[in-house]
Amino acid sequence: MTEQEAPTTTWWQAARRPRMLLLLVVLLGAAAVCGRLGAWQLDRAEVRGARAEARHVAEQVAADPVPLDDVLAPQTAFHGDMVGKKVSVTGTYDTSGQLLVPGRAHDDVTGYLVLTPLHVPGAGSDGGEAVLPVVRGWVGSPADADAPPAGVVDLVGYLQVSEAAGSGVHDGQTDAISSPELLNVWGGPIWTGYLVVASSAPAQSPDVVLLDPPRSPGAGLNIQNLAYAAQWWIFGGFAVALWWRLVRDEAAGDRRLPEDEGEPGPESEPALETTSEPEPAEPELESSESGSEPDGGRSPVA
Repeated sequence: MTEQEAPTTTWWQAARRPRMLLLLVVLLGAAAVCGRLGAWQLDRAEVRGARAEARHVAEQVAADPVPLDDVLAPQTAFHGDMVGKKVSVTGTYDTSGQLLVPGRAHDDVTGYLVLTPLHVPGAGSDGGEAVLPVVRGWVGSPADADAPPAGVVDLVGYLQVSEAAGSGVHDGQTDAISSPELLNVWGGPIWTGYLVVASSAPAQSPDVVLLDPPRSPGAGLNIQNLAYAAQWWIFGGFAVALWWRLVRDEAAGDRRLPEDEGEPGPESEPALETTSEPEPAEPELESSESGSEPDGGRSPVA
């Protein structure tokens, strides 16, 4: 007999079944709720992170500065916990090495950072001078970048890590505050971070706007709430993936053979019957209790 062919159901046909559509509505509703809860947690992460960052900045501003040499030496590694550290340093600006860093925003206005090398005496490993990159502030146009104060200056500011290398120094400008690139222009030894000026004595021009303390990458977000938001979004995606999996199983279930579902399959070929000859019957023994005797029931003559 011919083998039965299994019925075929496509994924799209299974997805359009009423129960699958109803399940889709339910799971999409669950995914929407998860998405909304994730957005709420993200908002909480921003709010709580902003509050924590505001407290941290207030602590930075109120903190007493420590000498730069006690925190970071030239040509040594810059660690993440040094970002925003309030330090003090004394040196002399090199006016001829001043650069502008274009494309930097302040209060949503794009302008330039004023970057000036500060020669710090006795900071080198051999007792000589070392060069500290100093961001004196922000200006809206190159014309506002005045010359730095002459002579010895006492600076208080915040440390920030050196940036990745850019396209180098061209025409008095650089697109990155990168210590390796600046080393080729200013010489060394040089610090692996730079100073963001908070105060200067003597004071610099008011046209150069002082910047806020630098922030670490990712600052301003509460990590715990951010993780909760990610979890809710994962749950929402799982709900949609679950429906897709159920539809796939529904379509695959329709492709099973009838006998796999407990239905009778095609008739099988009859088995060959084997016959055996009957065994010969054993002769029955006449019972003495039957009342019959041999020779017609006559007794033998003695």
